[in-house]
Amino acid sequence: MLFPLFCKSQPTYEDSLNNFLKLYVQDHEVVKGEDKKMMQFFPVSKQYRIAAAFERKKNAEWFLMNTSGSIKKEFRVYGVITFVLNDSIVHLNIYQSKYLMTTKEYSETLFIPFTDKTSGFETYGGGRYIDLLITDIRNNIYVVDFNKAYNPYCAYTTGYNCPIPPKGNDLSIAVKAGEKNYLKH
Repeated sequence: MLFPLFCKSQPTYEDSLNNFLKLYVQDHEVVKGEDKKMMQFFPVSKQYRIAAAFERKKNAEWFLMNTSGSIKKEFRVYGVITFVLNDSIVHLNIYQSKYLMTTKEYSETLFIPFTDKTSGFETYGGGRYIDLLITDIRNNIYVVDFNKAYNPYCAYTTGYNCPIPPKGNDLSIAVKAGEKNYLKH
């Protein structure tokens, strides 16, 4: 009988995001075993998936981004996204790593480090990250999804040089989406 095949519901946005988060926890490289139960997330919300206007910053200067350790890392502003969240106009820099550009696997990788009003309270004080690929930006639009915001490895243990979000990416609003504080501390 074919009827049940046609009646299956399509996975919802929330279902796909919850699956994404489940895989994120399952495949985490730093948090192992039972400690994975100490990872927590805000409820998935479509409110935090936003189409943002993208503006490329051509010929941006390379600079040394501060990290949680002693080694600074070389980045440049690849571009800026602008969008409205919680009735506020938001601008976030998207960064490109000089080192990752030289690797075959990560040459197209960009990232958005940010802090917000939840940082140091509900979320890791050192900020959170969102990863993206250059190809995720289409027709000068990038769909930023804060439900995918994650903690740097420094939120779990010592010994890493995690980039610290520059002041320009410190949001004056609360972003109640993505990964929350790690409970094992």
